[in-house]
Amino acid sequence: MHRALILALGTALCAVPLAAVAADAKAPMTKAPPAAAFKAPKNAFGQPDLSGFWTNATLTPMTRSPSVGGRQTYTPEEVKKLESAVVAEVEEGNKPTDPNAPAEAPKRDAANTRPEFAAAGGDVGGYNRGWLDPGSTIMRVHGEPRTSLITTANGMPPARKTGAGGGGGGGRGGLGGFDNPEQRSMGERCILSFGRNAGPPMFPNGFYNNNYQLLQTPDSVLIEVEMVHDLRVVRLNAKHRSDDVRPYMGDAIGWWDGDTLVVETTHIPATQQFMGSWKDLKVTERFTRVGKTRLHYAFQVEDAGFWDKPWGGEYEFSPMETGILYEYACHEGNYALPGMLAGARQQEKDAKAGPAPKPGAAE
Repeated sequence: MHRALILALGTALCAVPLAAVAADAKAPMTKAPPAAAFKAPKNAFGQPDLSGFWTNATLTPMTRSPSVGGRQTYTPEEVKKLESAVVAEVEEGNKPTDPNAPAEAPKRDAANTRPEFAAAGGDVGGYNRGWLDPGSTIMRVHGEPRTSLITTANGMPPARKTGAGGGGGGGRGGLGGFDNPEQRSMGERCILSFGRNAGPPMFPNGFYNNNYQLLQTPDSVLIEVEMVHDLRVVRLNAKHRSDDVRPYMGDAIGWWDGDTLVVETTHIPATQQFMGSWKDLKVTERFTRVGKTRLHYAFQVEDAGFWDKPWGGEYEFSPMETGILYEYACHEGNYALPGMLAGARQQEKDAKAGPAPKPGAAE
């Protein structure tokens, strides 16, 4: 149950009430600084070398908190406060768990527990803080400590057009129903990560395993996503498919624009909608090596039926400190789903039978 709550929360972290949001979208996606600032080394195929093991774990949220107003960057004092708080959070979260404690999550010091962690059950579904890696630093982009990964004027998605439809449901947009396994979320079935690790666009999930490996060949670029062992295949110098088949993570094609890898994705399935858009959604991503330890990532989303104009965001990947990716073995789909569906059948049976008689009631 706790695990299901995490999955639900991971989805909720990426969802915002768009109808109430009013924002002027920024001009199309922010590009990386001129190549003169850093010249990416070439690989054996003569391509800019983007390969390696990267992470996008960060304290910076996808959307900007209203508390910072319209500021795109934090002050040095704010950065120090936020990054220092992680130390106390880890110490608080790593306190020993009483093996005889009741099933309810242990009480934690609210001052040292993030709201999303508390909402997921204190120890986040039974995990002590030491098992988590949500990020311990503010995201720097071009050296600036950013207040959000989205780069619209207020750091929020722009309002949807009047009459724009909803999302596909049953995927990242919610947990779904209990009639059959296919109604449950992709993350809960261990098909794709909760949150938006794989994308497109790609975001950290806020809890753990925000790691990637980039592999390059002469005709493709592969993005291995640690959670949940997803593999995005970008076909270089190719054309989009002409049918309406919608693979997981969409149909991605790419090309080189100088030292920048440009990836364009269409054919996104309903279960992987982004902010409600999927059918006519086009996501354009740009990957640029801007330093020995920095990989700039920018994205732009556009759907003429949803938003007045394209909008997007940016951040920078940094190298994984732990070295390489190992298998992420996700088994909720194997073990939890039968119990969850059986529980739903029992609830239906109980509802049909009516309320149980009170103890001592006359026969």
